[in-house]
Amino acid sequence: MLDFPRWKKIWLWGLVLAVAIVSLPTVVSLAGQQWPASLPDPKVNLGLDLAGGSQILLEADPRQITQQKLESMEETVRTEMRKASPAIRIGDVSTAGDKLSFMVENASDVDRARELLMPMINGTGMTREWTLSVVDETRIVLTPTKEGLDTALDQAMDSAKDVIDRRINAIGTLEPTIIRQDVDRIVVQAPGQQNPEALKELIGKTAKLEFKLVDLDALPADVQAGRAPAGSEILPYAEGGQKIAVRRLGGIKGDNLVNAQQGFEQQTNQPVVNITFDQQGADKFARLTTQNVNKPFAIILDGKVLSAPNINEPIRGGTASISGGFTVESANQLAIALRSGALPVDLKVIEQRTVNPELGKDSIERGLIAMGVGTGLVLLFMLVTYGRFGFYANCALVLNVLMILGIMAVMNATLTLPGLAGFVLTIGAAVDANVLINERIREERRRGRRVMQAVETGYKEASRAIYDANITNVIAATLLFLFGQGPVKGFAVVLVIGVITTMFTAVTITRMWAAGWLRRTRPSDIHI
Repeated sequence: MLDFPRWKKIWLWGLVLAVAIVSLPTVVSLAGQQWPASLPDPKVNLGLDLAGGSQILLEADPRQITQQKLESMEETVRTEMRKASPAIRIGDVSTAGDKLSFMVENASDVDRARELLMPMINGTGMTREWTLSVVDETRIVLTPTKEGLDTALDQAMDSAKDVIDRRINAIGTLEPTIIRQDVDRIVVQAPGQQNPEALKELIGKTAKLEFKLVDLDALPADVQAGRAPAGSEILPYAEGGQKIAVRRLGGIKGDNLVNAQQGFEQQTNQPVVNITFDQQGADKFARLTTQNVNKPFAIILDGKVLSAPNINEPIRGGTASISGGFTVESANQLAIALRSGALPVDLKVIEQRTVNPELGKDSIERGLIAMGVGTGLVLLFMLVTYGRFGFYANCALVLNVLMILGIMAVMNATLTLPGLAGFVLTIGAAVDANVLINERIREERRRGRRVMQAVETGYKEASRAIYDANITNVIAATLLFLFGQGPVKGFAVVLVIGVITTMFTAVTITRMWAAGWLRRTRPSDIHI
């Protein structure tokens, strides 16, 4: 237990010093000083409650999920009826009343149509997504079930949460907190972002990109009056106030995008967004442009037409450019939104607020005061009570603090106000291990053991209890991290790191120091 060969001492000292050095940028920053820009600066990130930032609350409209399911099912029904052999002719398609209904022109095809639809209405899981009924012998009515809508909303909100996370990380915000709240709400906290409007503009953009054919048969007067021909819809231009009629079904969605980057148009040098499709999207885009040469198609973003260029020739290769009077900043934001994926449902901002960094500064100062006072009292107690071994424990405590900060900096972890509380708690409990060890050494000396035997037995026997106690702490903290959210996770991270570094410094490092002193001096007695 007290045998430390030279290689082991070098390795332990190297590890401690390396982690402690990594903590220096954080220590300098917390002290209010500037770390030299020419040096690497891995630092512990401060959470929203310490560094300030923006928080917004987003809410989805569940009715949009219903409309999406109806539109998707309508397109599927038309495709399946057309693919049937022989084809099943349908008409009078309606999505009124949150139901999809259509007329089968030939009554003898009703049973065939039902058989084709049955696999689709049951869904792929255990939840029945649609109910099917036949009215007036030839009209089929499909109604989405509550269970199916609830499942679709839950999946949409999970997907929206992931999209928001990718968008925020794309602008460099560290450790955003994104939490689902209730059934249809998401809370977003972005430390360091002091402009909630810019944040809202980025993550609130649905970024639903579509390419649809323009309806050339629509009368201009009807279009401007908002009257859409059958099978078409009227959409406004993003700028200018004009309207245009586009085919409601068909076209291409932006689901197949693999990349989007801000660029410049070669002839006019105007900012544009260059997009790239995957192979499936490239094939669809090539097919659409090949079949509709010399016809216009609309580029639609979030229900507004950016432009409606003419297809002069087939566009192959899976690349295209989107123009629409962008600035460099707006084009870059759109590229980020498209790269991150479209939100599956529109999210409305119902609350936004900015957290002043001065509040976090006050919390940091008070936390540092609490940590300083607590640490000072602990250091004094250990030194008075245990003498040299108390001094070793105090040195280990200082190294423990530096190692916690260093490991958090390397992990790019975020320190929140609960995490700061966990930090103070860890310091308060850090000397427990040394108290157990020193008291066990005292007990062994009272039993008559020699100094070397008493120290070796004290470390050996006390270490068992120390490891058992700290393992239970790690298990509890791990569960807090896995099942907790936001601030609870911050507390758990600091606690786990603190427990691990405490066991290392309080047991291994102090044992190495004690062993070195005992072997050098060979004392006949120790004051402990």
